[in-house]
Amino acid sequence: MTLTVLVPDDEGMTVLAEVPRVLPVRYQWGEPVPVEAAKAEVLIPGKHPPGDELWRALPNLRLIQLLSAGADDWVGKVPDGVLLSICRGVQGGSTAEWVVAVLLSTYRKLDVFAAARREGRWERQTADTLQGKRVLVIGAGDLGQHLRRRLEPFEARCTMVAMNAREGVHGVRELPGLLGLHDVVVLMVPLTSRTRGMVDAEFLAEMRDGAVLVNASRGAVVVTDALVAELTTGRLRAALDVTDPEPPPPGHPLWTVPGLVMTPHVGGAVRGARSRSYAVAAAEIARYAGGELPDNLVRGEY
Repeated sequence: MTLTVLVPDDEGMTVLAEVPRVLPVRYQWGEPVPVEAAKAEVLIPGKHPPGDELWRALPNLRLIQLLSAGADDWVGKVPDGVLLSICRGVQGGSTAEWVVAVLLSTYRKLDVFAAARREGRWERQTADTLQGKRVLVIGAGDLGQHLRRRLEPFEARCTMVAMNAREGVHGVRELPGLLGLHDVVVLMVPLTSRTRGMVDAEFLAEMRDGAVLVNASRGAVVVTDALVAELTTGRLRAALDVTDPEPPPPGHPLWTVPGLVMTPHVGGAVRGARSRSYAVAAAEIARYAGGELPDNLVRGEY
């Protein structure tokens, strides 16, 4: 039996054509779906959001296979009886690289030296180092493990935290006793009802003076006003790849507040990312075509 899969681009068509028992069908968001859509059981969304218009054209839809590791835009919005699978493992390496990059930039004062160069000043000064820093990684899944493996060669010491404690990993209930012991706090958690607004004024107040908060998860995990208040005093520093709101509107304090490195949600935006996503997606769809459930199914909120 052949499994019909709706694919949003030519790269996906090429990859899925190699999967046994799969018939890839190209579609274009905003245009009428092809006649084969009536048989499609699997949808690979492009950049479009979930919408009823598409669901009505896919009466046999059984699986939505995302090309991203994040599913917060889709959870709770797919039709009843439709499975949702993510591309876990694709962006862990590149996102971990981004965290290392902003930490090195922060500690080695690369922004300060870049500003001095623009002004024509050759000004030597002592910087800090990752060596010996204690890093609290909140999110001990694929992203967190990639980060730990990259930080330890810098002689940084990582403490891992997950929603629930397990061997070698602390639970979030232990955070009040951990935050003040670490130089860096990195957020690598999905956005759920449990993590939305998790980093509030109380959370930030428990961080030690001079600590760095790094958000590589979702903007709404952090209460922006609370973070801006801490950055304004100079007590904390931060690096954000995601913000709330995203992007910040003109005139928002995030554009000018001191002690902040901010990038436009590019932690996973690297060359080859799309190909790696399709490799995972193809493996998930191959399992489904063979009568198995995908490995990366979203259950509940995440």
